[in-house]
Amino acid sequence: MTAFFDLSVSLAEVDPLQYPGPAWSPYVVGALIGVLSMLTFYFSNKPLGASTAYARVAGMIGGLLAPRHTRSLKYFQDKPPKVGWELMLVVAVVVGSFLAAWTGGEWTGRWLPEMWQDRFGADSHWLRGGVVFAGGLLMAFGARMAGGCTSGHGISGTLQLAVGSWVSAICFFLGGIVTALLMYGL
Repeated sequence: MTAFFDLSVSLAEVDPLQYPGPAWSPYVVGALIGVLSMLTFYFSNKPLGASTAYARVAGMIGGLLAPRHTRSLKYFQDKPPKVGWELMLVVAVVVGSFLAAWTGGEWTGRWLPEMWQDRFGADSHWLRGGVVFAGGLLMAFGARMAGGCTSGHGISGTLQLAVGSWVSAICFFLGGIVTALLMYGL
């Protein structure tokens, strides 16, 4: 039972199948995400989510490159581009991911994971960058169409038992499975 609360215990030490999983306990991390979501509702009266941050960054970039056009868009009239808590959440996710990989002994320092290299070759940096960029564009487009991102629907929406969020979360997982099967032929 102590392994449940220990962030440094890996699944290989807990799981009888000896799965070489993450070094941080997924149970503790899941509970902490739940606490973060509750605190977000309490302090901001808004659900946890990240896609708004990307829209605001786009507005800030638009404000620099085409200020008159950006100000004319209804979205940015209603929600002016600014550095808000959503953007700080995205920054914290990136920093937290780095710290989790580093402290959990999972920092590889490689641009291409072994699974990618086995499938597409060790010199496929441009392909990987293109796939990541295209995937990011599709995710951002889908998040705006769905009215929220994976964290907004998958965490906050499902905690509120919102049917649309449950449908979205199921579709996220199905899309990930189909993509992995297409890319890696598993």
